[in-house]
Amino acid sequence: MSVRIDGDKKGSVPAGARKVLRGPRPDTVPSLVGTAATFVGLLNIAAGIFPRFRASRMHAVTEVLPGTTGPFAAALALSTGVLLLLLAHGLKRRKRRAWRAAVALLPIGAVAQFLYRHSIVGVLISVALLVLLVRHRSEFTALPDPRSRWKALANFILLGSGSLGLGLVIVSVHPGRVVGSPSIADRIQHVMYGLFGFEGPVEYAGDTSWTVAYSLGALGLLTAITTIYLAFRPEHPAARLTEDDERQLRDLLAKHGARDSLGHFALRRDKAVVFSPSGKAAVTYRVVSGVMLASGDPIGDVEAWPGAIERFMDEAKAHSWTPAVVGCSETGGEVWTRETGLDALELGDEAVVDAADFSLSGRAMRNVRQMVKRIERNGYETRVRRVRDLSVGELERVRRAAEDWRGTDTERGFSMALGRIGDPDDGDCVIATAHKADDDAGEPGPYGDLKAMIHFVPWGSDGMSLELMRRDRSADPGMNELLIVAALQAAPKIGIEHVSLNFAMFRSALARGEKIGAGPVLRLWRGLLVFLSRWFQIESLYKFNAKFQPRWEPRFMVYRAHGDLPRIGFAVMQAEGFVNVGLPRPFTRFSRTHRKRPCAHLPAPEGERAIRAA
Repeated sequence: MSVRIDGDKKGSVPAGARKVLRGPRPDTVPSLVGTAATFVGLLNIAAGIFPRFRASRMHAVTEVLPGTTGPFAAALALSTGVLLLLLAHGLKRRKRRAWRAAVALLPIGAVAQFLYRHSIVGVLISVALLVLLVRHRSEFTALPDPRSRWKALANFILLGSGSLGLGLVIVSVHPGRVVGSPSIADRIQHVMYGLFGFEGPVEYAGDTSWTVAYSLGALGLLTAITTIYLAFRPEHPAARLTEDDERQLRDLLAKHGARDSLGHFALRRDKAVVFSPSGKAAVTYRVVSGVMLASGDPIGDVEAWPGAIERFMDEAKAHSWTPAVVGCSETGGEVWTRETGLDALELGDEAVVDAADFSLSGRAMRNVRQMVKRIERNGYETRVRRVRDLSVGELERVRRAAEDWRGTDTERGFSMALGRIGDPDDGDCVIATAHKADDDAGEPGPYGDLKAMIHFVPWGSDGMSLELMRRDRSADPGMNELLIVAALQAAPKIGIEHVSLNFAMFRSALARGEKIGAGPVLRLWRGLLVFLSRWFQIESLYKFNAKFQPRWEPRFMVYRAHGDLPRIGFAVMQAEGFVNVGLPRPFTRFSRTHRKRPCAHLPAPEGERAIRAA
């Protein structure tokens, strides 16, 4: 269910999806130019590949479009089309370097048209678009994205695969000119040879062999040139927290950390930070697929939040990143929408338990009470301590166990995960562990009698926020319930008054959809959420949290426009670790060993500190 937050009336949240503020619309000129580049690129590729297209009426249209290089120059048309496709996205995002490349490419296309086709109209239109780009050059000022030389490997794999696919099309679209009946293997071999500039086993009648050879050679040369360029251009690594940034953030959290249960997660070292001019507030973020993704509320004094938000938006504009905030509170959403004109969408609710009010007595807690008693009778004992109170040996066993017990190959967590255990600067974190001696006599296991753990980060001076839960797969079911109850019962002894548990996505829709009288739309929405829970644990997290009778605090996503939501959603899934589009795992490990400040021992599983309920 979406909720609009009115930034002009602090504290008011309309019930429903009423639109109050609209985010800024995308730039018209860059969007139009990028779309035109995409269209012309596709037409040029078609003109360079398909013989019938080059002789069709549709090709008469392409002759007067900017960037076209003539129907007879198939290789040049194909190369120009691929380059325009590569530049289109950068033009839409107002990238300065994409603008420079387009400005350099259009005169080449115009000269080719005049020299080879004597097309005055085509030259004039190419020049007109060039003039348009030069006139609106102030629109294309965005700085480059963070990059490394691993982009060269990605370009080689992706563009090489695309060249192989286009090459197979080029080889196969001349059936009337092929000599004999070459097999698929022969065609693939011909493409591979052609990409490197050699003649393959497929033979053609007439001049078709030269057209195919030049086209394949152009694709291979284009792949090589772009890969070499990406490999040797200067690196611009993604910004990360420096030691000074982290020290300043910790000072802000010491003064204002009680405002937001997610504040401590700003100390993830794979995030960057912008500070307000006064230094009294900050916004931490990560750039994922062109989305500048912040999480939680700004850190620091609320009065200084607008300054930090303004710096955040300026940074997003400078790089043409899509700004977004995931998991902010109601107050944070109000400030974001008021200061920026962005929109807000309710994502779900955070489960918060007041330690003084928690009790296992009563009918509502019957299932949890019975499960905890049963596990305790099986010989398990629990310990709840500050991380600084663990010995060096025990802390090392906890780290190794948490790594080995992680249930996924990819490391998950961003908005509600710290990504490490036992850092010397995180001594205030709380860890609850479950122990049971093995029944069989013999050598103890690699983790001793440790069977499960949960890890909390500080929430101000009198709160803590759940970060991860891990358990030995051979342990009895119910370890999560046992340790949460132990942590809640021990909380007053270590000065903790309130405990933040997991974040339940779309909690209100799930709760209302199962009640009597729910309408068909709400029931359909709940049914979809239950279906998606097979992969994302949406319903299971809600039901697990509900066991402990928490109070629910709403959390919101802030975004610029409705059209950005799919892109932002994909970026969130990447950041949380649900979607992995990076390098293969061996390359990822290699790259991590070369970081100056490795950011993670182990992030929380399943995104929003997800638990795996037994």
